[in-house]
Amino acid sequence: QVQLVESGGGLVQPGGSLRLSCAASGSIFSRIFFRINNIVWYRQAPGKERELVASIISGGSTNYADSVKGRFTISRDNAKNTVYLQMNSLKPEDTAVYYCNVYKGMDSYWGQGTQVTVSS
Repeated sequence: QVQLVESGGGLVQPGGSLRLSCAASGSIFSRIFFRINNIVWYRQAPGKERELVASIISGGSTNYADSVKGRFTISRDNAKNTVYLQMNSLKPEDTAVYYCNVYKGMDSYWGQGTQVTVSS
């Protein structure tokens, strides 16, 4: 099992910023699996399907949903077994529960999610 813990969510005004963290904890296997595989941030707004926000592969290449390009940045710190999602210029439509996921083939693990609310 791979244990993931997200943090950093909260309430922010439109135009503001937040930085989400996704950390692997627990066993050595958990941390190694996290370090060598791809990490994806998803989000799910009320009444909507879960959607991919950003991803980063083990080599560092990144990919973003069109809706967040130029505003969000995904990065990883393998020494800390942590992936970050820096979110700038936040909009009300970014309001959702954000989840991180690590996967390899059919093996897929999720965190518990962190709420992001963008509202004035």
